[in-house]
Amino acid sequence: MRRLVFDLSYRFGAAPWDSGIAPPELVAFVETERARPGRAIDLGCGTGTSVIYLARHGWQGVGVDYSRAAIAAAHRRASGDDAKARTRFLVADATDLPDLGLPFDLALDVGCLQSIPTGRRPPYAEGLAARLRPGATFLLHAFLPAPGRPGIAQREVESLFSEFALVRVEPGLGRPSARYRFQRR
Repeated sequence: MRRLVFDLSYRFGAAPWDSGIAPPELVAFVETERARPGRAIDLGCGTGTSVIYLARHGWQGVGVDYSRAAIAAAHRRASGDDAKARTRFLVADATDLPDLGLPFDLALDVGCLQSIPTGRRPPYAEGLAARLRPGATFLLHAFLPAPGRPGIAQREVESLFSEFALVRVEPGLGRPSARYRFQRR
C-alpha cells in the first residue's frame, strides 16, 4: 500500500517532499568541505535531484527508490543533463539492495529510513554497511517520532548503525528531525 501511495504521489506531481533542491547537508559536504568526488548512493532518491547534483560535481551517482514513477522521473530529468553519463537509477528496495559493484564513498538518505517499517530497518543498515568502503561518509536526515507520523528516534539510529562512527548530529529544520553524519569504520 505504501509503495502505491508513493507511486501515485510521484505520478501526479503531489510529492511535496521532493523539492528539486539538493539538501543543504549534501551541498555543504560537496562544496564547503570540498569532498573529493567518488561513488555515491542515494537511498530513496525520488526524482534524482541529489544524484544529478553529485554528478554535476564529478561524482558517480546511483539512485535507488522503490517507486517506479520516481525512477522514471529521475531518468527523464537526467536525460537532458550533461552529467547523465555519471548517473544510474534503479527501482530497488533499500532494505534489499542488489549488487551495485564497487563500494561507495558516500551514502545519502533524506527521508527514506524513517518510512521503512521497524522490522525492515536492520536489513537496510546491514545492506548499506556492506556497500560502503571503510571511511565512507553516510549523511542521514530523518524525522523524529511523532503521533501518527513516521519517524525514528536517535537512539534507534545509533543502534542500527553501530558499524559506523557518529561524527555529528544536528537538529533539522521545520518538523522535528535530525541530521546525522556517520563515517564507516
